[in-house]
Amino acid sequence: MKLSYVEPAEYITDSMKKILEAGERKQKVYDTLYGAIVADALGVPVEFLDREELKKNPVTDMIGYGTYNLPKGSWSDDTSMTLCLAESIGRQGKINYDDIMKNFTAWYKKNKFTPDGELFDIGGSCRKAIVKYIDGDPPFECGATSEFENGNGSLMRISPLPLFLFYALNFTDLDKEEAFDLIHNISSLTHRHPISLIGCDIYCAVMIEILKGTEKSKLIKKASQKIQTYVKNHPEYKDALLKYQRIFAPDFTNLNEPEIKSTGYVVDTLEAALWCFLTTENYKDCVLKAVNLGSDTDTVACVAGSIAGLYYGDVPAEWINSIRNKKLVDEIIESFCERIEEVG
Repeated sequence: MKLSYVEPAEYITDSMKKILEAGERKQKVYDTLYGAIVADALGVPVEFLDREELKKNPVTDMIGYGTYNLPKGSWSDDTSMTLCLAESIGRQGKINYDDIMKNFTAWYKKNKFTPDGELFDIGGSCRKAIVKYIDGDPPFECGATSEFENGNGSLMRISPLPLFLFYALNFTDLDKEEAFDLIHNISSLTHRHPISLIGCDIYCAVMIEILKGTEKSKLIKKASQKIQTYVKNHPEYKDALLKYQRIFAPDFTNLNEPEIKSTGYVVDTLEAALWCFLTTENYKDCVLKAVNLGSDTDTVACVAGSIAGLYYGDVPAEWINSIRNKKLVDEIIESFCERIEEVG
């Protein structure tokens, strides 16, 4: 039997604490981002399949081909745009909106940030926003403003932001105007309607509560308090918040599967992702449940996977190892982690 020596607490120096904290931070980043990427890749082969079809032949493991005829471990625009954000923050050491849009442009026009050098999926609102930026519009004016353009394109890519807010900018609670401004600005690059902005607020509030160590059963309540306080001071978001009221209802987790929609509408995506997370007990069950809801399988799973990855930290190693262009992914995550340590 192998024994390991554990340093008594009174002998742990400040420098040792920093090393331990840095290792924990890095693990949280990897768990969150790979949690999203792996789940995205799980959903890609069955995107657009309906729920009933998946009930007959459910996804139980990482597979390939299917919808886009791509090998196992291929990831979609969800991951590409997430990597664009993480890479920019890692390289710049700050949030630079022009630089993020330049990364989006490199992805759209030059096939950067892809599994195999070819873009195969892009949402309409994201594409239009990138084209507007190419045509000279300022970053904040590129995002869609119509109520009918509240797809999940900003929610699906925002997972690096709560990590940066918490670890680098020391927003250890979502209670400052500046934090909400940053969330809204990142969303507004492609989606700037209040419904999309509030959806990203809710997601980031939940993630920050997880980073704080909040119990799973209290996550939604705690996050709700932060959002409600913000909206009280900004009543222009009141109608948008009403779209998400089911999430905050005490019986949200008691909803039956037929009551959960898994479409590309940002409200449906966030509801489905949180429902999958709150009604399962580990990463694997959460993301497979999300994928097998059908429809927008990759994005619902991606959002759910980032939450479950951060909370549980048990993303299967065999799934991580199957991710295509893993070298690029690892380089971006490593740079992002290093920058968080420098800034934080």
